[in-house]
Amino acid sequence: MKILEIEIKFYIADIDATRNRIRSLGAAWQGRGFESNIRFDDDTMRLTREKKLLRLRQDSRCRLTVKTPPNDTDSGFKIFRELEVDVCDSETMIAILAELGYFPRQVYEKQRETYLFKQVELCLDTLPYGHFLEIEGEKDNIRSAVEALDLNWEKRITTNYLSLFDILRKQLNLPFEDVTFENFKKVQIDESRIRKILGEAILLG
Repeated sequence: MKILEIEIKFYIADIDATRNRIRSLGAAWQGRGFESNIRFDDDTMRLTREKKLLRLRQDSRCRLTVKTPPNDTDSGFKIFRELEVDVCDSETMIAILAELGYFPRQVYEKQRETYLFKQVELCLDTLPYGHFLEIEGEKDNIRSAVEALDLNWEKRITTNYLSLFDILRKQLNLPFEDVTFENFKKVQIDESRIRKILGEAILLG
């Protein structure tokens, strides 16, 4: 059972070019699919305050995940302790969490295309607000993959997608909190402005 999740992300302007670069390195394609995630918290938002995540993810499977900050931190990477279990009935799982005092707080969606490259997992993620590459594995292997992909280490992202969205939501005065493709269809946003805001967030992060 894997406990520690180590990863970084990169904001991608050209997903096709990045995909071609990944394939040119001989990475093994693992599949592509749509993900819908529900984030849960209690009435006091305790998990959010403690930087913990309780999530129900549905794609080809349904999984309940708990992420908590590790004892030892490293600002160079996004690191969390992660526990995950398969769930056969999402509606019953939601009811169980409600009985325990945890309720749906936010929905977020993405399209994910996954590759294996040596000892790391490469995920090309399309979110409603942009394209990203997530690299997960051991620290040295992540650094090697970044070098092989000719990415700028200084532009790595060590925060999560919801935190990036929160920056966009505040700066763009978005009238919603669920990060869904349908919500983003309802608002007219200049993509260049999104790129500018995310670029500034990455530099400050």
